[in-house]
Amino acid sequence: MGETYSIAVVGGGPAGLTAALAAAATGAEITLFGPQNTSVVGSDNRTAALFAGSIEMLRNLGVWEALEPLSAPIAAIRIIDDTGGLLRAPEVTFTAAEVDRETFGWNVPNAGLVECLTARLAGRVRLQETRGIAGVAVSDARVRLTSAEGGTFDASLVIGADGRKSICRAAAGIDTKTWPYAQAAVTTTFSHARAHRNVSTEFHRPAGPLTVVPMPGSASSLVWVETPAEAQRLAALDEAGFRAELERRLQGLLGTIGDIRPRAVFPLSGLEASSFGRNRIALIGEAAHVIPPIGAQGLNLGLRDSAVLADCVADAMHAGRDPGLAPTLDAYTALRRPDVASRVTAIDVLNKSLISDLVPVHLARGLGLVALKTVGPLRRRAIREGLAPSPEIATLLGPGGLARLVARAAPGPLDSAA
Repeated sequence: MGETYSIAVVGGGPAGLTAALAAAATGAEITLFGPQNTSVVGSDNRTAALFAGSIEMLRNLGVWEALEPLSAPIAAIRIIDDTGGLLRAPEVTFTAAEVDRETFGWNVPNAGLVECLTARLAGRVRLQETRGIAGVAVSDARVRLTSAEGGTFDASLVIGADGRKSICRAAAGIDTKTWPYAQAAVTTTFSHARAHRNVSTEFHRPAGPLTVVPMPGSASSLVWVETPAEAQRLAALDEAGFRAELERRLQGLLGTIGDIRPRAVFPLSGLEASSFGRNRIALIGEAAHVIPPIGAQGLNLGLRDSAVLADCVADAMHAGRDPGLAPTLDAYTALRRPDVASRVTAIDVLNKSLISDLVPVHLARGLGLVALKTVGPLRRRAIREGLAPSPEIATLLGPGGLARLVARAAPGPLDSAA
């Protein structure tokens, strides 16, 4: 006999953990199927720049207080044209103060984020440790999950947070559009002599962007996009060799480079699901969309997925309706598609403009940066669009979101605060 749960979350990464906590706030019974240990997560040297709405969500879920000391604020974003072309675009710096904010957001370590989210599960979400989900079978009344250990579990709704090769997505019969990039990203963190002043800097280069993002103290995280062969070469260098290459590319921006953490290489690709929910399965994070690490959009999109899905589940709970039925999933897809599609398209166009050999493409990109540097209203609009109007997208992305989500899910007439 299997065990029965109302909502099951498959995937123990940041998106899955956040989705589990967000859905639990609606009063639904949640079970998270995740890894048996965090050794792989603990070796993750990546960070994520989370915008204000994402930080507000973590605050609403009771996670931010523990995560904040591990993170660094981002007060400004600088773009430097390092393409080497004849038509070099001007350097552009966006500041949070231009839109009446102290920060754009915070740079958080992936491993620390997972640790803080996992600690918050206690008493709110049942954690079912497993090596993985081996089978997902959909029927009209339920989804049956089969774990790698042979256990079976039934749920009325499954939240698939199981990555770009999602077994949940395949079981739901959801098609994807995928595309490759002839690029790979080298990631690490490093210390440096010159203060970063809480400024994130993105060098636009022919192979792709090289981005340094503030970390606490005199340290920064690095996402360095290159051709796959060059990325592997850089990762294989000894520390002294890599330091020399990095100092050259940073052009003295952060002074002398100090200690460098272990490096990792991640190939880049793109993916967009045709639907974000079908057949009692909702997709979030990289199960629904994958984009290159430009403009810090990836995990922010995944957290917005979790927040919007929590609203849709809350509406079903309020109406006394099974959250796995089509009205919930159709509403979720309709609400997420405009945000996801616009970000996927914008990042794809920007990335391809960097690696294109066509002079008109570089001219258009350069003129765009000139306009952003000189036209104030356009600058402010670009900043707000990059951040996204988070409180309008989902309840948990705004102040007091947890109380408003609980009220939204309550049976009977909706509270005015919801």
